[in-house]
Amino acid sequence: MSRVQTTISPIDGSVYVERELADAAQIDSVLNTAVAAQRTWKHTPLAERMAICERAVNYMVDHADAIGLEITMQMGRPIRYSPFEIKRGFQERGHHMISIAPDALRDIPTQPKDGFQRFIRREPVGVVLVLAPWNYPYLTTVNSVVPAILAGNSVILKHSDQSPLVAERFTEAFRAAGLPDGVFQHLHASHDDVARMIDDPRVDFVAFTGSVAGGHAVQAAASRRFIAAGMELGGCDPAYIRPDVDLAHAIENVVDGALFNSGQSCCGIQRVYVHTAVYDQFVAGAVDLTKTYVLGNPLDPATTLGPVVRTRAADTVRAQIRAAVAQGAQPLIDPALFPADQAGTAYVAPQILVNVDHSMGIMTEECFGPVMSIMRVQDDAEAIALMNDTHYGLTASIWTRDVDAALRIGNQVNTGTWYMNRCDYLDPELAWTGIKDSGRGCTLSILGYESFTRPKSFHLRTVTD
Repeated sequence: MSRVQTTISPIDGSVYVERELADAAQIDSVLNTAVAAQRTWKHTPLAERMAICERAVNYMVDHADAIGLEITMQMGRPIRYSPFEIKRGFQERGHHMISIAPDALRDIPTQPKDGFQRFIRREPVGVVLVLAPWNYPYLTTVNSVVPAILAGNSVILKHSDQSPLVAERFTEAFRAAGLPDGVFQHLHASHDDVARMIDDPRVDFVAFTGSVAGGHAVQAAASRRFIAAGMELGGCDPAYIRPDVDLAHAIENVVDGALFNSGQSCCGIQRVYVHTAVYDQFVAGAVDLTKTYVLGNPLDPATTLGPVVRTRAADTVRAQIRAAVAQGAQPLIDPALFPADQAGTAYVAPQILVNVDHSMGIMTEECFGPVMSIMRVQDDAEAIALMNDTHYGLTASIWTRDVDAALRIGNQVNTGTWYMNRCDYLDPELAWTGIKDSGRGCTLSILGYESFTRPKSFHLRTVTD
């Protein structure tokens, strides 16, 4: 088996990065170093931890343009957007999680009791293994790395083989910020070696973001031990367009939620249920807007839709579309409008499908591509039933002017996040969580620290004469 990891750029199929995979001795050394470093780091004052993380986040922001180019080369997002993963989302999440650390990590008092001092302390869990994906490589990673370090843990990051430079950038940023050696480390490692690390007693928590299949593999590897694993998995997220909608706003944002990042977002819009009263107008507007996208080389600033991550991923998306059409779905976008869409490449034209139903995989399985399927509904009850008819549960959105209706319907939809007139966005002040096959656990918000700490009770009895 080759011990060299190769990253193929989806832009042109060329080799962009090659890295040697860590061997058993290197992995053993990293684990030992992480354990030793954490013993000291957990006693570092929180203010010092916060200052170091602040410097690391600022370092990334200062290098956002160079990092953005690396993102584009590794996974194909248009260069007009890539730097803003750092300048906006990464910076927002990083700074927020730093700012709330004192509240999130402070001792929890009990009611006063004569003769006793009692409180609950949030102890770091120890060594955190972070397994991160390529689609939003910095956003998904910052969710775990920054709060884990702030909580007093050491972190080992294994990033996707499609985006290995991300792990190296994190190491670079923390080194520049003055983080003590060993508190943060990265590894390029095989799946088998990652499984062995999860099974290793020196690892105390696993934070995984990726596919449902990957989540099952992580859970299987962790099942032999009594450790927890946070799972941020896939989605097949719905939107419901009510008749009282601001139609122009909904069209603009739902189409963006389906097509941005070439549809490669776990919380991107895939299923759209439109009330019959506005169905025709919504479909016509969505088609017109989709036709304005520019599919092409993501290094061209004019490009608004880049390739998907790999040619085989493009083949999968095309196969999902063909299967739906074979079952009666009607495609509304002629791929000929997007000349870059060519078989044997990672470039896939955006597509809108109508005449769809839940017998089709395109409505029930995750489609990590620029495809939106639209279904007519008669009322709120039908929309609720269809939104809930899924084994995923990451996000769902409603598009309406009626806040009371949004709250009433949201209480009936089984999902981790419920949006009104918004989609495909993570607010760092809110818990990011999924249900069913979209995962378990939570990142972001004050609750996002709970996975990286454990409660330790102090029960002190005062001895008096």
